[in-house]
Amino acid sequence: MKVTETKLPGVLLIEPDVYEDSRGYFLETWNAARYKQYGLPEKFVQDNLSFSRRGVLRGLHFQNPNPQGKLVYVIQGEVFDVAVDIRPGSPTFGQWVGVTLSSDNKRQLYIPEGFAHGFCVMSEAALFAYKCTDFYNPKAEGGIIWNDPDIGIEWPVQEPVLNEKDKACPHLRDIPPERLVWYI
Repeated sequence: MKVTETKLPGVLLIEPDVYEDSRGYFLETWNAARYKQYGLPEKFVQDNLSFSRRGVLRGLHFQNPNPQGKLVYVIQGEVFDVAVDIRPGSPTFGQWVGVTLSSDNKRQLYIPEGFAHGFCVMSEAALFAYKCTDFYNPKAEGGIIWNDPDIGIEWPVQEPVLNEKDKACPHLRDIPPERLVWYI
């Protein structure tokens, strides 16, 4: 397994060992002991799966209280996955990192608590899976508008398919700091 820290400390790109032969392949998507060696939490409490079609953009989402760390990967298809540091006081506050995750490259991204997360589907469709360190709490959810110019994410789509909630998200600068997870 190869683990690389991105330009945002704590956000890790993970390339699992893949064992291929004429029948197909095998890989571990999670192993608490192995992933702990790289600083990932030992405890995930919820697994989620979403299906989306080409051009769908989900995010940028966060949760506070009950912030969630997420281990994300693609089972089928391809997405452009993004993490944004939204921790007031962080030296990388407002910065983003984006990576392509696909069923072909089998990479994972770990996004710690205090980061907003979103992804855009680049293939015809995608099955996107993720493990969360805390339970979903609808009263604690928050979002940032996908095209916030202060963040400047270079999405691979100009006119994404968004749900009404994501269309109405505020800019990061308009979110009260007490709604965010502070950098320690």
